[in-house]
Amino acid sequence: MSLMADEKQNLIKIAQQIRLLVIDVMAWSGGAHVGGSLSIIDILTILYFKYLNIKPEEPQWDGRDRFILSKGHAAAGYIPVLAKRGFFPEETLKSFNRFGSPFAMHPDGNKVLGCDASAGSLGHGLSMAVGLGLGAKAKNEDWKTVCLMGDGECCEGSVWESAMSASHFKLGNVIGIVDRNRLMIDGTTEDVMALEPFAAKWRAFGWEVIEINGHDFDELNTAMEKAWAAKDKPVLILANTVKGKGVDFMENNVVWHYASGDSAVCEKAKASIMKG
Repeated sequence: MSLMADEKQNLIKIAQQIRLLVIDVMAWSGGAHVGGSLSIIDILTILYFKYLNIKPEEPQWDGRDRFILSKGHAAAGYIPVLAKRGFFPEETLKSFNRFGSPFAMHPDGNKVLGCDASAGSLGHGLSMAVGLGLGAKAKNEDWKTVCLMGDGECCEGSVWESAMSASHFKLGNVIGIVDRNRLMIDGTTEDVMALEPFAAKWRAFGWEVIEINGHDFDELNTAMEKAWAAKDKPVLILANTVKGKGVDFMENNVVWHYASGDSAVCEKAKASIMKG
């Protein structure tokens, strides 16, 4: 079903608010993986504010859908989403990456309410998703597991072992999403370790692939709807995105993979986000 106009506008507004929080987190923490955090905000927004079946007031509810941020360095984008969704107060984000804070540069599932899996080492998220998918299938439970990966981590062999397993075990309850922003810390993915033909590789491993604009809520909605309806085949949403999305001077600029900013830079970034 298509997004209603007011529903779409609400998602756009929430995504804008979260992007502003990402810039705040960069300032409060003294630095963050800002580029790849900004590129996933629209994906996380539609997941957490429309599709994931979760209860912020009951984070460990057995029937919840699970989410794994495999590209754990994008915690500066993910943790503000959890705050905005109501797992903990936004005010607590001011402690991000400080001594004693539950919020670090990579999410800790033992400390962050609403976080289903710790992350840090790249290429591990999909393996965890497959394990969760197998567990749900064995117990005949109908919750989904969503794993959001970076394209740069898809040069890890463990990603493809997991992809092969998910297809072999017919895990229609596993949804993979790749943040295809085409940049990693050392440059473009195609220069560092070429991925193309990327969609064809996932199809060859037995996945249904849906390729979309990862910043278009209509396309995101259609893809999620198809993924949630899957039965016996894992679905991979290949979301073409822009690193640093929403901040004009950060977009498609690898310098902003990890960065800090003084008050002037942060205000400039926020002004760009507000312009839309």
